[in-house]
Amino acid sequence: MGEKFPTPTLLIVIFFILSRLISTIGYSLRDDPESIRLASSDYGHILRENPAAVLYPTSIDEISSLIKFSNLISTPFSIAARGHGHSTMGQAMAPNGVVVDMMSLKNHLPSHASGIIVNTFNLSVNNNYYYADVGGGQLWIDVLHATLEHGLAPVAWTDYLYLTVGGTLSNAGISGSAFRFGPQISNVYEMDVVTGQGDFVTCSPQNNSDLFFGVLGGLGQFGIITRARIALEPAPKRVKWVRMLYNDFSAYARDQERLISVNGRKQSNALDYLEGSLLINQGSPNNWRSSFFPQSTYSRIISLVTKHGIIYSLEVAKYYDQHTETAVDKELELLLKGLSFLPGFVFEKDVAYVEFLNRVKSGEEKLQSQGQWDVPHPWLNLFVPKSRISDFDAGVLKGIVLKRNITTAPVLLYPMNRTKWDDRMSAVVPKEEVFYTVGFLHSSGFDEWEALEEQNKEILKFCASVGIDIKQYLPYYETQQGWMNHFGSKWKTFQKRKALFDPKKILSPGQRIFNK
Repeated sequence: MGEKFPTPTLLIVIFFILSRLISTIGYSLRDDPESIRLASSDYGHILRENPAAVLYPTSIDEISSLIKFSNLISTPFSIAARGHGHSTMGQAMAPNGVVVDMMSLKNHLPSHASGIIVNTFNLSVNNNYYYADVGGGQLWIDVLHATLEHGLAPVAWTDYLYLTVGGTLSNAGISGSAFRFGPQISNVYEMDVVTGQGDFVTCSPQNNSDLFFGVLGGLGQFGIITRARIALEPAPKRVKWVRMLYNDFSAYARDQERLISVNGRKQSNALDYLEGSLLINQGSPNNWRSSFFPQSTYSRIISLVTKHGIIYSLEVAKYYDQHTETAVDKELELLLKGLSFLPGFVFEKDVAYVEFLNRVKSGEEKLQSQGQWDVPHPWLNLFVPKSRISDFDAGVLKGIVLKRNITTAPVLLYPMNRTKWDDRMSAVVPKEEVFYTVGFLHSSGFDEWEALEEQNKEILKFCASVGIDIKQYLPYYETQQGWMNHFGSKWKTFQKRKALFDPKKILSPGQRIFNK
């Protein structure tokens, strides 16, 4: 068969024709210019790779049939699942292959759905815990609204809710709730996955566990998530939201680490959210991620930043409802007592729960209106061990970022607890019990991103030169050796799972792990 159809592109065309003839996929496989254009780029707007076609599936069987067809031929074509296209370095692209638009499945229920149907969600209570069966192509914002109709909400979140369930679970899904509830991958009970051989498999920690743990944080290498059973809890109504400013990094880090040490899921006196960020000489103290500081405080804050170069902002939140309303202020007061923030630089808001979770959306809309959303985003996201975070502050933040003076975007810096991560999963974090996530969320003009990318490379080179054992989150490496170093002791398991579930290396070529 390979002798008759020598190129993957031609094979896709043949499959396209046959699918129409036998009506198994019909017109959901497209190669029109607009479909190709949309699938050839992503949020990063740095790389562009054209697929041969785009599949807009109306059923999971269509995804399975596509993958099986690629497996049957002697020269398989690559296949990549694409959610909302929020990758930054082409991770969801399939050069000369097929991109599967997972959001096309949003209005299609899993074939075995049961229980209370909420839109496309299967909501249930089992042994006193709540869960929802959610399609892999669903956006988290839709999950939020659907579950809130029943007074429930997911346990773990990302900061930006317009991402697909399958997309975040293929990475980890982190935010300020991770110190207490873990990443989103730590809050999944069960999944349906179409493997790299086209097999439809239901997996959990008890059944087909190797696939379950491999797919979670597996960067799309072993299968495409079509359903996830995610943990829910009773939803709060409102949020006490506080920000405090620091000019001393050691005090800032010490206070964050103290706060995340109270992290039991059932501890009523624990925070629900903790993040940190940097204020650098960048104009307004607010940015697209959050408009928090009152305009009347701008001049004071800007003067502080000008004086010290970097100001560290500690951001915490405590959720409450009508049952906990009378206790929340006292609990928050006790948690924050004794912290070393700058006097007079504490700011508080009381907002609705949905407004808090969806806080990034207003910034997105503002940037879109200004034509500044669909621009290059040379992001760099790192996990840094606690023991080296002061060295990172001195060498990277004060030594590289301040000196280059080109960073105008949000920079996140806050700690997490390793015990909230499951080491059986593919996601990789530092070995220390406490580690920090650092996110450089750059955006730039189309002729300016190279300078920011050079800064990213300088940061990585510095960390390597002084022995800071960082791990990339949303990783990007150009060589397999880079990936081997990234996974470390997990590399052999990762290879084994690839050979087991996607032996022909069909899935997610844009990650460049097994494909050049």
